[in-house]
Amino acid sequence: MAFLILNLSPKTPHSPFFPSLSNPKTTTLNFTTTLPRRWLARPRILTVRSTGDDNNNNSADAPDRLISAICYFYPFFDGVQYGKYVITQYTPFQVLIQPLVPAIRVFKSFPLNSFLVFLTLYFVVVRNPNFSRYVRFNIMQAIVLDVLLIFPDLLERSFNPRGGLGLDLVMSLDSTVFLFLLICLIYGSSSCLLGQIPRLPIVADAADRQVM
Repeated sequence: MAFLILNLSPKTPHSPFFPSLSNPKTTTLNFTTTLPRRWLARPRILTVRSTGDDNNNNSADAPDRLISAICYFYPFFDGVQYGKYVITQYTPFQVLIQPLVPAIRVFKSFPLNSFLVFLTLYFVVVRNPNFSRYVRFNIMQAIVLDVLLIFPDLLERSFNPRGGLGLDLVMSLDSTVFLFLLICLIYGSSSCLLGQIPRLPIVADAADRQVM
């Protein structure tokens, strides 16, 4: 730290910048009286506010959480037939699916229900900016997941083995698809109910590209 030593004496001439020097009895300089008032002002505390879109936050209100959680039943209901081997062999899956049987029957009662639900969700919700991005993203994930069911369906219809190794492969494929849909349903719905954003493997990036 540097110190400035001033040698003041009675013979110091009058200074227009330091009037106190003209008084020989003055030995203390009051520099604060010569500084501009704006220099002595207290510093202001700046508050930074986020300018991001609130829809991108992880938080969501109760209606958005409920709507997003329900939408994951759509691909599960549409692909529940892939669990025919698992459900018939393991009792816990029968107990898990039993409460959903009435809703599944209503969904499967009309062949075009799946397509009508797809059109409704995509054009009425996903493309509607009045809905929050949280809702539109989750519904878009459910739609993409349902669209992916086309591939195992085409594969099963193309081969349709009656027995042997081919049937074992189809059973393994169907069971894998069913378990994947079940995991997506549990993970997606529970995350939405907690207000979190579930990012499903394979479909999350595709949903991001569709939701602006």
